[in-house]
Amino acid sequence: MTSSRHDPFPELGLLRWQFDLTWSLFEYHLERLEVDDFLWEPAAECWTLHPADDGTWTVDWADAEPDPVPVPTIGWLSWHIGWWWGVAADHARGQVPREREDVAWPGPGKPAVEWLRALREDWLGALDRLTGADLEATAPFPWQDDPRHTVAHMIAWVNAELMKNAAEIGQLRLQRVVGPPHA
Repeated sequence: MTSSRHDPFPELGLLRWQFDLTWSLFEYHLERLEVDDFLWEPAAECWTLHPADDGTWTVDWADAEPDPVPVPTIGWLSWHIGWWWGVAADHARGQVPREREDVAWPGPGKPAVEWLRALREDWLGALDRLTGADLEATAPFPWQDDPRHTVAHMIAWVNAELMKNAAEIGQLRLQRVVGPPHA
């Protein structure tokens, strides 16, 4: 969907354009990710995912952010995207948002990449249902119903958060491919 002067919701057209641009930058890295990229730990202190005995994955998490914040792995970042983006899509649809503990990471490699691409399709489906009145309504997330922020702000936040996470994943992928610095 592209924005035009005859678009009944030009704000949504601009936000969709920004999202498509961000996604194309993210797709550059998604196409190049290898299984070993996902759980590669670039530092001594990392947040990652761990296989559980039942075949699921458990995620490193702290309710109070540690100082310094551990470096996330690509796997952790992909799970994190699934969490916040899924919650944003739930809110955009007016559904009860999923809990962090209910977000199941599918595993490294192709399963994670396909999951992220499915999240994109889910998000676009949620956006397609929005009206001008929806865009102007108070955002339920991530600002907890702060009347200064609209659903349009929430969509812009999703774009910014995705851009940040895509850049983090890209940087980690490049660091792993290039290898450690020379002494």
